[in-house]
Amino acid sequence: MRHFHAPLTAIPLVLAFSAAALGQAAPAEIDLRDWPIPDIETLGDDDFGRAVRYGHRLATETHAVIGPEVADESMRYAGNNLACTSCHQDEATKPFAMPWTGVTAVFPQYRARENDLQTVEDRINGCMERSMAGRPLPLDSAEMRGISAYIAFLSAGIPVGAKLIGGGTIPEPAPDRAADPAAGKLVYEEHCAVCHGDDGEGMRNGEVGDLAGYLYPPVHGDDSYNDGAGMYRVVMAYRFILANMPEGADHENRVLSPDEAYDVAAYINTQSRQQKPGMENDFPDRLRKAVDMPFAPWAGDFPAEQHKFGPFKPIAEWQAAELKKRQEAERAAQ
Repeated sequence: MRHFHAPLTAIPLVLAFSAAALGQAAPAEIDLRDWPIPDIETLGDDDFGRAVRYGHRLATETHAVIGPEVADESMRYAGNNLACTSCHQDEATKPFAMPWTGVTAVFPQYRARENDLQTVEDRINGCMERSMAGRPLPLDSAEMRGISAYIAFLSAGIPVGAKLIGGGTIPEPAPDRAADPAAGKLVYEEHCAVCHGDDGEGMRNGEVGDLAGYLYPPVHGDDSYNDGAGMYRVVMAYRFILANMPEGADHENRVLSPDEAYDVAAYINTQSRQQKPGMENDFPDRLRKAVDMPFAPWAGDFPAEQHKFGPFKPIAEWQAAELKKRQEAERAAQ
C-alpha cells in the first residue's frame, strides 16, 4: 500500500475556545440537518486532496485497510471488521448519527471520560481502542492524517466554537424507568435480526478473510465494539438506535418508539463482546461520570444494576445537585 504524508499545515488544528472567554458574540448555530455536504470529487490531486480521499477510504473501508484480516500485520490497528461508517452513517455525514461534519470546529474540547482536554486525534484514537476494539494510530501516520483531513474537509465553513444541531446523537431523554432486556429481545427479533442476524453477529459482504467487511455490522460478539465503547452504554445506544435504526430510519422518520429503542439497547448490551481493560479508570471525576456507565467506581450509593439499566434520571439529578454544592464550596473558598 502506498503511504503519503500530508503536511500538518493542510490539517488545521483549531482551539474551540468559548465565545465568552474571548469576549466575542455568542457562537454560531449550525444546523447540520440542512448543511451542504462538500463534494470530495472537487478536491485536487495535491497533498490535502490525497489525504482526504485516503481518510474517506479509511472511514468507509476500515476493515480493508487497517482491519484484523489485512496481510500486513503492522497495519492491523482495528480489532474488529467494522467500518467507521458502521456507526457514523452516510460517509460520516448523517445528522444525529455522530457525524464528523463540524468536528474540527469543536475540538479540542473537554471530555468527562478523560476529565481532560481532548484533540481530534485523541478522539479518533479513543474510537480505535473502543468502538474498533483495536490500538491507537500513530499521530504521525498517514492513517491519522487521513482521517483528520477527512474530518477537516467535512467541517469546512463551520466556524470555531459553533453550536451544532444534529451533531452527536439525538438529545432525547431516556424513558424514566429501568430498561427491560427481555422486552428488548422481542424488539430485536422483530426489527433487528433480519439485518444483524439472529445471533447478532451481522451479515458479511463475503467470507471471513476477504477484507469485504459487513453489509450489516455485528452488534455483539468478538467482531463488534468492545465494552469500553460509548455504544455499550444504554442511553448512548438508545439515542443512536432511536434516530437511525432499523435501516432507513432517521430523526424525522423513526420506526421504533422510545420504549422499544430503550429496551433493545439494553438487550444488545447484555450480550457478549470483547472486553477493554482498565474501565475503572474512565471518568476520574466521579460526579461527572456518565449516568449509564456500568463500571464501578461511582459517586453516590445507587446500585450497579441502576447504572446499567436505569432509571437514570435520579442519578443525573443527584449528580447535578452534588456538582452544584461542590462548585459553591469552591467559590466560597476563593
